[in-house]
Amino acid sequence: MTPENALRIARRRLHTQHLASNPLPRPEDVVGWFGAVQAQEYGPAKWAIGQRCESMTDAEVEKAFADGAILRTHVLRPTWHFVRPADIAWMLELTAPRVFTQSASYYRNVGLDEATLQKSSKIIEKALRGDNHLTRKELKQILEKSGFDLDAMRMSFITMFAELRGVVCSGARQGKQQTYALIEERAPNARVLEADQALMEALHRFYVSHGPATLKDFCWWSSLKVADARRGLEMVGSRLSSEEIDGVRYWFSDSVSTSETNSSRITLLPQFDEYVVAYKDSRKVIDAAGVAEALGGDPLLSAIVADSQVIGRWKPTVRADEVVIAAELYVDVDDKQRRALQESATEYGDFLGLRSSPETSVIAP
Repeated sequence: MTPENALRIARRRLHTQHLASNPLPRPEDVVGWFGAVQAQEYGPAKWAIGQRCESMTDAEVEKAFADGAILRTHVLRPTWHFVRPADIAWMLELTAPRVFTQSASYYRNVGLDEATLQKSSKIIEKALRGDNHLTRKELKQILEKSGFDLDAMRMSFITMFAELRGVVCSGARQGKQQTYALIEERAPNARVLEADQALMEALHRFYVSHGPATLKDFCWWSSLKVADARRGLEMVGSRLSSEEIDGVRYWFSDSVSTSETNSSRITLLPQFDEYVVAYKDSRKVIDAAGVAEALGGDPLLSAIVADSQVIGRWKPTVRADEVVIAAELYVDVDDKQRRALQESATEYGDFLGLRSSPETSVIAP
């Protein structure tokens, strides 16, 4: 792909992902816009939501999670995502079979068969009934009393199985500990969709929020087969637009405003942000010049973005009432961009309720 076309696609994604314009009002609006937000790193995933909202704080995202306005479970791929209660049932129904297929060898390797998994899920369901939120450690103790031989890995896959079966999802945290709760109690009004409706909903939601993106990008994001994705595109029809760019077709929605991007803005992406992790086929559009790749930079891990392109990586360290942001840049930046980096560091500090200070170094050869 030509650098010019890569830049055009990446700039448009800044808008569809609500990183360049039109912040959303609430955490559940962000999660609903995307369909699901990857969240295996809980703290950074809260920032992924917060930076797409207007003046949002970590405490406000935490409250939305505690109240059940957003839930966390294994869906789409063998990892955690934030989802809305309204979407959790149909999304699991659509993607859980594929996640099971991808994870089958792991279950075999730790000696967990179907009968053991089903039995453990029933015990977990009974323990959680009555809006009882329990940590994984507490559930492990309950299962061990019932005769299960468990280590950390086996317990991890048992709870993942219960999530994918639609039995459990996240409960309110106990201090810093994650808990599990029953889906039927956390999401009593979850939507139920027929298979084709669910496929169309997932596909349309993806291209509206992540477009322009390819067919293979959607298959990566959803774990669904190419044949199913093609069938879904045929059913969605005119609700999406498409364009062939350098021999590859990209789908997107014309309903999303894509006004001029502020090229001086610096965005501090958290680990596994949707701007990066949702794509596999066309991820490289955010490194059109190949600068990050040449320096061994992994954009999945806390990328610094300017004008849609990865220009470095960052790492926050909390010290007392301050967060220090170590920013390693792959390119030299001008004074305007250094000020923009300071502004972004301040935004992150405000999100955490802390003072912030960036420490910048350039690692380009």
